[in-house]
Amino acid sequence: MLEKFLPNRTVERLNGGLFGPYLDSFVASLCRWGFTRSTVQARLRLLHDLERWLRRQRLALVDLHEQAISLFLEDRRRKGRNGKGDARAARDFLRHLREAGAVRALEPTVDESPLAILRRQYESHLTKERGLAPATVTGYWCFVRRLLVERFGDAPIRVGDLAPDDISDFLLRHARSGGIGVAKLMVTALRSFFRFLFLHGKTETNLAGAVPTVPEWRLAGVPKYLTPEEVERVVRSCERDTPVARRNHAIILLLARLGLRAGEVVALDLEDVDWRAGELRVRGKGCQHDRLPLPVDVGEALARYLRHYRPPCVTRRLFVRIKAPHRGFAHPSTVSTIVCHILSRAGLSPNFKGAHVLRHSLATGMLRSGASLDEIGEVLRHRAANTTEIYAKVDVRGLRSLALPWPTEGG
Repeated sequence: MLEKFLPNRTVERLNGGLFGPYLDSFVASLCRWGFTRSTVQARLRLLHDLERWLRRQRLALVDLHEQAISLFLEDRRRKGRNGKGDARAARDFLRHLREAGAVRALEPTVDESPLAILRRQYESHLTKERGLAPATVTGYWCFVRRLLVERFGDAPIRVGDLAPDDISDFLLRHARSGGIGVAKLMVTALRSFFRFLFLHGKTETNLAGAVPTVPEWRLAGVPKYLTPEEVERVVRSCERDTPVARRNHAIILLLARLGLRAGEVVALDLEDVDWRAGELRVRGKGCQHDRLPLPVDVGEALARYLRHYRPPCVTRRLFVRIKAPHRGFAHPSTVSTIVCHILSRAGLSPNFKGAHVLRHSLATGMLRSGASLDEIGEVLRHRAANTTEIYAKVDVRGLRSLALPWPTEGG
């Protein structure tokens, strides 16, 4: 494998070094992830420098670990030789050595501080007893940790000393730092935490009742949406013959035609497209799986992307990074970022620029075309009928027929 990238004399020198037995398999893995020839060569040169540095430090292969890599990179930085991807390349190779059994993995350090112990107990409660998703658990703990750190500081954490005034002061300081949604999540997290403390005997009273309610009137807002003409402008703005544009075009069509959420787009696998039946399997909220009909233009965009523009890679994710390593998107926010860029390219600047604006636009367009709320809820896969009610507010024609005449003088 090395012979494809380096001269024979260099290959012999590398094979005779500390890393020799593991270089072929490492290069093969780089090729599977889609790295270019120049990138592979740059990483091999870096590993050659790392091996020489280990010899100068009188270190063996088994002595290679994160701290040694940090010292090596710092030495390169002082000499002005540090490249942009050097740290990642060195750590990728360390992980490869550990998978091959050449280097022992570090023993995980367990934080036994009172805050860490409390976190593990609370997260176990949320995961095992309440069945919450990992992202939700992490979000809850962020608010709880901030409360505990601000209340106790460096002093010992005594949750039994928490009082209603502590909760009120904390919410007054932070509830206005974000929108209504952030404030509601903060309140929900704190109530969950205080219920956990009471149920597990850590507090004598349940302080969940001391957490105030965030004032919000249901259906007070209006969905942010684009007109059908603006949606088509967005679709046309990414119709270019480049890998990025064709991938993004397929993503935009899934959002605009089927109303998929950003997380549902990220979770799509190659097996989720049933070409014979013309259906798409979607992993929705609450671990629900739904089958949606595949519109013709969406299917054509997906087929074009898969046949000509999706890079060869080992991942089964439908949408992958165009630049190596070719793998699926790490987070739904990536899809929202794509939508934001395309909206800007289309010359649009709505108040809300996330991926959900296309889902709202689909529902609004269906309503104005005569679809019922039940039909819209079925397309959007709402589990409760009242979730769809907010779209009735954008039906101006229907609401106008219900409006009473304005009272005139003497009338």
